[in-house]
Amino acid sequence: MEASKLVPLLVSAAIGDKRTETLIGSAVSLIGIIATQFLGGWDIALKVMVYLMVADYISGLLGAIKTKTVNSEIMFWGGIRKAIVLGVIALSVLLDEFVGGQAPVFRTLVLYFYAGREGLSVVENLGVLGVPLPRIITQFLEQLKDKGEGK
Repeated sequence: MEASKLVPLLVSAAIGDKRTETLIGSAVSLIGIIATQFLGGWDIALKVMVYLMVADYISGLLGAIKTKTVNSEIMFWGGIRKAIVLGVIALSVLLDEFVGGQAPVFRTLVLYFYAGREGLSVVENLGVLGVPLPRIITQFLEQLKDKGEGK
């Protein structure tokens, strides 16, 4: 393929052929950048937290489907609770900045606490679905919850 044809192909693949694709992609990127900044950076702790939130939501939905108890209002408020947790994480980042410490103490505590809760919720949902889990995973999640509660 000629270089003159390759460059436009790469550009259109990266930003889209249409103006709408470019605008939507840019908006999503901007929202992601701002959210990551407010949440203290996209590190492994935040990744684990977000993945656990998604796994909890999906496993909860599947459990509700299995038990035939799907309720859109419960799902809505579950999503709102998860958004509030992200808000608490953002607040903990501000608290870390406020006290001027070099280490993100409040953020780490908040992430451990909520990761433990989300993880235990995933384990409960998997139990409803009949999925067995190794004891070591449940012990690890309980330890995370205990760290978050200051035990």
